[in-house]
Amino acid sequence: MAFDEHDATEAFWRARQTGEFFPRDWFDRLTIDQAYRIQLGLITRRVAAGERQIGWKVGLTAKPIQEQFGFHEPVFGCVLEHGPSGQVFPAGSLIQPGFECELCMVMARDLPPGADLAAARAAVGAIHPALEIIETRGPFTAQIALALADNAQQKTCVLGPAVPLPAAPEAVACTVRINDAVAATGTGDAVLGNPLNSLVWLAAKLAEYRRSLRAGEMVMTGSFTRQFPIAPGDRIAVTFSGVGTVEAAMAA
Repeated sequence: MAFDEHDATEAFWRARQTGEFFPRDWFDRLTIDQAYRIQLGLITRRVAAGERQIGWKVGLTAKPIQEQFGFHEPVFGCVLEHGPSGQVFPAGSLIQPGFECELCMVMARDLPPGADLAAARAAVGAIHPALEIIETRGPFTAQIALALADNAQQKTCVLGPAVPLPAAPEAVACTVRINDAVAATGTGDAVLGNPLNSLVWLAAKLAEYRRSLRAGEMVMTGSFTRQFPIAPGDRIAVTFSGVGTVEAAMAA
């Protein structure tokens, strides 16, 4: 059966209203391109219903993860909300939640497709130490196209205070603490060699869908470490060298 973007988006939208984010009728049916088109169609509907798109996320930026999922490039999603460092999420308010530790870059100017690393650097106005709060709303690994249609696990972002872009974001080191215990460390070069490369990739990819990376938008550039689950009572603190610390928690 030929793919009809409007009909597919409508089917996903109706399923979403009932709490079904990975419609079973669509298992193993979507290409990645079709999934992105559904994602953007759903975001258009969510914005029309009162939400506001404030930026983008780039995921699957580490080569080993790309190889694990059979991808040759990262993926994108849309960011519709964020909260301040120290945010506490009520227990039960998130669906199988987790977090990733990232640099959030705020664009000071548009970045066109074909831009290089120097242009990406010049387009960034500030960065935030950040946590991406994700939800596993369906079988992500088995149905990754449906996960992209469902906006690539995105729920919200938690941002620490903004600072200027460091001279070498690829050298920024992070330390992840969960309940005061060190859970992981990482550096910015885990993100496509340099988090700025996420902007270069995103600007080119969005052009395929008649979208663009614009001044004022924020971009979650990809995690320095693996993804971690969040359990009730967890306290999370991630420190980025030369950038700052961002914290969040889930109530017990």
